[in-house]
Amino acid sequence: MRKLTILGATGSIGASTFKVVGQNPTEFSIVALVAGTNVEKMAELCMQWKPKYAVMATEQAAKALQVVLAKLPVKIEVRFGVDAMCEVSAFDEVDTVMAAIVGAAGLLPTMAAVEAGKRVLLANKEALVMSGQLFIDAVERSGAELLPVDSEHNAIFQCLPASAQIQMGRCDLAKEGISHILLTGSGGPFRYSDLSELESVTPEQAIAHPNWSMGPKISVDSATMMNKGLEFIEAKWLFNAKQEQLKVLIHPQSVIHSMVQYQDGSVLAQMGEPDMATPIALTLSYPERIPAGVKPLDFTQVGELTFLAPDYNRYPCLELAMQACYEGQHATTSLNAANEIAVAAFLDNAIRFTDIARINHHVMSKVCATNNHLHSHDLESLLDLDRMARVIASETVREYSR
Repeated sequence: MRKLTILGATGSIGASTFKVVGQNPTEFSIVALVAGTNVEKMAELCMQWKPKYAVMATEQAAKALQVVLAKLPVKIEVRFGVDAMCEVSAFDEVDTVMAAIVGAAGLLPTMAAVEAGKRVLLANKEALVMSGQLFIDAVERSGAELLPVDSEHNAIFQCLPASAQIQMGRCDLAKEGISHILLTGSGGPFRYSDLSELESVTPEQAIAHPNWSMGPKISVDSATMMNKGLEFIEAKWLFNAKQEQLKVLIHPQSVIHSMVQYQDGSVLAQMGEPDMATPIALTLSYPERIPAGVKPLDFTQVGELTFLAPDYNRYPCLELAMQACYEGQHATTSLNAANEIAVAAFLDNAIRFTDIARINHHVMSKVCATNNHLHSHDLESLLDLDRMARVIASETVREYSR
């Protein structure tokens, strides 16, 4: 029986994780749940799953949760803050950590799980985007087992030889006979919109993803295709890929989740319904397979599968992330920080949809011009760089505010 800590328990990945655990109740037990400030949802999860520990982001949220749980017939220790998140990620009694806290906030608890040598189910793109080589080095040093949860990276993982699957971050794609990784993306809700219309896109339109059910931040990232840019960066680190080995394809139907092209001309693709329970089930049970509660793909109902090259005029954030990927850690860390600030401002109706890319470009250019790559050699320096980029991004948002 695997014993779990779930980071990001109240989010969409958390919900899909509970779906898989519910399908396989004798295979898993939940030791700790970690969330932000959604007290009501956390209380429901505590009642249903009865973890030993519940950790909230703030003291206020933790106290509110304690009040609710005090009225219920459950004994759960409530904690709060980043240190507590790191502790429950590294507990001896925990062997598997679902890392699904969105954004930079997930980096430290995810790193704590890595350094403790856990099986880390990586659903937090930003951990690798922000810390890259440091993260991979920590995996190797601790003997942690790194398994990708993002549907695209999980698809690539499934299409790799077993010898590469056990070498996340260190595999040699060319020696494995691989020529290219083909990272697919739906193109979001505006893939066919007139470019002139993007300036007036509303938050409600941007979060209405045509294929996937996701949180607001990642839905906006899908609309700008920044999510694919972050995944491009993540794929570089996960699969130790050179720039020429990574390609992005628009695949509107989201049936093929990604592909691996081999040197003999073969292409292996992983396909399935657009449901995150499928990759989560694989990472929870690897190398075995368990029921995920997902209906099988009905090929008679799939219809046509289409593929397009990305249009960088439509998706400038994607191009920016691809450039940052091989510019250096300072570039990807600052880009990620800027994007979090810009997307939050857009969701608050403070800036236009198209301003997200402008702000991201400005912040990354400014950071890269100051040679901060000289100071990105340890985690504390990267967090300082992240904070600096957020300050610049916040100042830039004010300039663009409507």
